Amino acid sequence: MLLLFFSILAMIFALRDARAQTVTQPDDHVLVSEGKSLELRCNYSYGATPYLFWYVQYPSQGLQLLLKYFSGDTFVRGIKGFQAEFKKSESSFNLKKPSAHWSDSAGYFCAVSDTVPGIVGGAEHKLLMVVEFLETQDLFLYLKSLLLYGGK
Repeated sequence: MLLLFFSILAMIFALRDARAQTVTQPDDHVLVSEGKSLELRCNYSYGATPYLFWYVQYPSQGLQLLLKYFSGDTFVRGIKGFQAEFKKSESSFNLKKPSAHWSDSAGYFCAVSDTVPGIVGGAEHKLLMVVEFLETQDLFLYLKSLLLYGGK
């Protein structure tokens, strides 16, 4: 009976920790001129070293993985000139591009997980960033929070 009690208690703590993952975007709006460097900030809250992802969704297309961090080198290069740096001391995984282009107009998602995709895991808190170019050829970033739960 005591073993059952401790097993249930362990499950409760495990589930509580899975829900404790969060991702936040410090900026509400960011304006970047075409050709200038672009930085999309992503801060996370997680006790251990997490798995971190950046996704992009171009207009009328599905989600596409830009880059990911699992372990090792903290500087990650992705597709289309994007890069990110994992800074555990700052709990950040900021997406950067040295020269923004109008074709970068899209929705951007930062995600954190305690498991590698495809393995049973905890909750993910993702933020959507819609990137659009204005008539002035400036890059406009609008951030909106989306909360998605469940692993595969």
